[in-house]
Order: sequence, then structure tokens, then C-alpha cells
Amino acid sequence: MIDITNVGGLIVLICDIWAIVSIFGSRASVGKKVLWIAVVLLLPILGFILWLIFGPRAGKGQA
Repeated sequence: MIDITNVGGLIVLICDIWAIVSIFGSRASVGKKVLWIAVVLLLPILGFILWLIFGPRAGKGQA
């Protein structure tokens, strides 16, 4: 039987992996990438939310 906590944990894990992959693909400096990855890993839910609001984005359209 699948527990709701397991599903919630899986969703957080997927979001954090997505954030880390996006941080790696961003044009931010190495220091900023390391800092953001540390925030996402140490504070999984809050770190992801902060990254969504303030973090570097992976993308071809960035200047």
C-alpha cells in the first residue's frame, strides 16, 4: 500500500532533482551554483521554493 507520506517525499525528491539539474544548466558562476545546490540539498522544501523564486535558471534565452 502506498502511504501519502511516501508520495510527498517522492514529489519533493523529484522537485529537488529538477532544481539541481536546472542549476547545473544555468549560466551562473560556479560559486553560485554550489551555493544553490547546497541550499536545495540542506533545506529540501524551503530550498526548492527559494530556488523557484530567486534562483538561476537554465535556459538558452538568458542574456
